[in-house]
Amino acid sequence: MVVIHSRLSLVKYWATILIVVASANIQAQQEIALEDDMRPVWEAGIFAAAFNSPEYPAADQSQTNVFPSPYFIYRGETLRIGDGSIARAVAIDKIWYELDLSLAASFGANSDDNFAREGMPDLDFIFELGPQLKLRLSKFEFEQHGKGELFLNLQARAAFSTDFSGINKRGYVFQPVFSYRQRGWLSEKTALSVSLSPTWATEKLHDYFYQVDSDFVTQQRQAYDAKSGYLGTDLSIGLSFNATKDIRIFTFARTSLHSGSANEDSPLFRDKSTYSYGVGMVWRLWESEEKVSGR
Repeated sequence: MVVIHSRLSLVKYWATILIVVASANIQAQQEIALEDDMRPVWEAGIFAAAFNSPEYPAADQSQTNVFPSPYFIYRGETLRIGDGSIARAVAIDKIWYELDLSLAASFGANSDDNFAREGMPDLDFIFELGPQLKLRLSKFEFEQHGKGELFLNLQARAAFSTDFSGINKRGYVFQPVFSYRQRGWLSEKTALSVSLSPTWATEKLHDYFYQVDSDFVTQQRQAYDAKSGYLGTDLSIGLSFNATKDIRIFTFARTSLHSGSANEDSPLFRDKSTYSYGVGMVWRLWESEEKVSGR
């Protein structure tokens, strides 16, 4: 039984790592590359990160996660692995627009360790998957600070929660993302990324975070019926640079603004502004000799 439990824990760990590493919120910080940059057709190596983030949207308590993982990226003409998703078949791939899949993920939270949710069910690991239309709105060239690009990504995703013994559907998310990326901001190999992303979700996902059923009412926590609508807006900034030819360091910080959220009156809605930050590295060990751009 101990062996089976250990194997199951290992499977849960690597499943969690696989989805989180592939999610846009983390993968986007690994290597902030411009569309026209020449990159290997494939590469493989080691990824490691440590980050602190709220336990759920508008929570007043946060959690820190540290994890290492191998990574693999393949940049084919229609099939892409890594670089923002686990795997994606690109339906449309033009100079100014691309249609593919988007992925997002977040760790769960133990309700016994969260004052607002004490006595309620734990929040499971959440992952989201769905199509995205990526539009490159503009390109910029600077005499002393490299090149930049402005993007609008229109993302619609189905949300799921899992404790790795089963999967529950948690509704849908719509998230347009405005992002600006600049290579050569401070030096030739330094990259800057800034993004703004408001989010709306259906009632089922809001229920998961903010609903309080009668069974979980206390003197400090009244019953609450959550509704669909606006969830919040993320403002993120990332900076990455080459420590060596094959090791890239990245840092990021994010402010999540929840004022005006559809469920601001929930007793589980604790903070109108929350913060996330992290640091990590990508160590590229192997890569193809062939290079491609625009993938």
